[in-house]
Amino acid sequence: MNYNSKYVLRLTEEEREQLQGIVRRGKVAAAKRTRAVVLLKANAGPEGSGPTDEDVAEAAETSPITVHRTRKAYVEQGLAAAIERRPSKTRPPHKLDGAKEAVLVATACSPAPAGHTRWTLQLLSDKLVELNMVESISRECVRRTLKKTSLSPG
Repeated sequence: MNYNSKYVLRLTEEEREQLQGIVRRGKVAAAKRTRAVVLLKANAGPEGSGPTDEDVAEAAETSPITVHRTRKAYVEQGLAAAIERRPSKTRPPHKLDGAKEAVLVATACSPAPAGHTRWTLQLLSDKLVELNMVESISRECVRRTLKKTSLSPG
């Protein structure tokens, strides 16, 4: 039994044209182009099991595991999942989106609360929690967000 017989690619004419467009296009991510080449080379056509992962890897100048993962993604999830980058599983999403960042900046630019001469990172993070913008937020997150803006302290 062929190792890749479980994930046999049969590209439609439209999918082949789309992949060829990606390969021919001047500006496209290298990994996306590689996956498009892999799919084109691994196409089994109307019948047969197609070339092996090792043959496709050699023709596409990549590793057999890349070929296997690309085949598997195409068969299980479709063309878009096979050629696009997968989202990172290790990095959590940002706590502050654009609207919440705007509230943070507006708060930082407003007068400091009574009893304080200026806003501290801890006061700002406490204020965001008080306004129900976030459930909890660290001073470091507030610092990084404010650093991205062009606020001047004066």
